[in-house]
Amino acid sequence: MSENTAAVDDGFERFLREHRDALVGFLARRAGEEDAKDIAQESMVRLMRYRAQPPEQLKLLMYRIALNVLNDRGRRQQTRQAGAHVSLDEDYDNLPSGEASHDQRVAHQQELVLVRAAILQLPERCRQVYLLNRLEGMSYSEIARHCGISVKAVEKHIGKALAQLRLKLKQAGMAAMERP
Repeated sequence: MSENTAAVDDGFERFLREHRDALVGFLARRAGEEDAKDIAQESMVRLMRYRAQPPEQLKLLMYRIALNVLNDRGRRQQTRQAGAHVSLDEDYDNLPSGEASHDQRVAHQQELVLVRAAILQLPERCRQVYLLNRLEGMSYSEIARHCGISVKAVEKHIGKALAQLRLKLKQAGMAAMERP
């Protein structure tokens, strides 16, 4: 290494040492202490390309590079929605799940069994009208035409089905609550 290169290296390294704390302080006001240290480090690495420049220009370049790195990080975090990320190390057991718990699935299955049983206990015509409406999505007038009855009769069958189902499920629910 020649004397000239050594002098440039010493001057550049001295420049970095002298201005590092000021740069970190400048960045900390914009990004927080830990991020500021990382951004300052990355800025100084990028500044190495310009190490032959005079110190006055290096200082301006250093702050411009630091602002660019800060802006790049902000855009990257916004694009990746970094604020929405959840660390798996911190609270793995309490992560929300899209699936129901085992207990919820069992309870749901039990409710379905109760509903099916209650529907099967309805009188035949009442059950037919109820299922055409609830499962097939037929309107009252469509059911009336399909079954050869009046719309008023359909309304009465639906009303009767709902009342009986409510009663049966209420009785079944109360019996289930009384069990230990």
